[in-house]
Amino acid sequence: MRFIDIHMKQGLLTDRQKEVLRYRKTGLTQQQVADIIGTSKANVCTIEKAAYENIERAKETLEFLYTLDSDHLCTIKAGTDLFDASSTIFEEAEKLGIKVKYNTIELINRIHDSNPGRFRARYVREDVEVYINKEGDLFFG
Repeated sequence: MRFIDIHMKQGLLTDRQKEVLRYRKTGLTQQQVADIIGTSKANVCTIEKAAYENIERAKETLEFLYTLDSDHLCTIKAGTDLFDASSTIFEEAEKLGIKVKYNTIELINRIHDSNPGRFRARYVREDVEVYINKEGDLFFG
């Protein structure tokens, strides 16, 4: 039983990468996936790693696209509490005369969801660049 989706358009992931990610998402180990698709655990590891590298490149490309019509607002430094970060963002946007289109909770969730690996609980683990467009939408790099 393979998870092949014939309706999904071709993107940055190969069919094999999609298949491996689908199995892994269900909680299967790399060895279990290897047994199902008839390959080695090392090959599943390689396929999965390549898929995540492709996904990261896609995120970076989208980040570039979204920030083309945006201005750099501020940098949230590592170690900053997300509540403090949201206050900084609101203050910096106000200086530019732009109203942020999110309330505090929505903003914190948006920051965190932009790249969950950059955060630990409520704290920033690595610097985050913040961009804003004239409509008050925010993007994070």
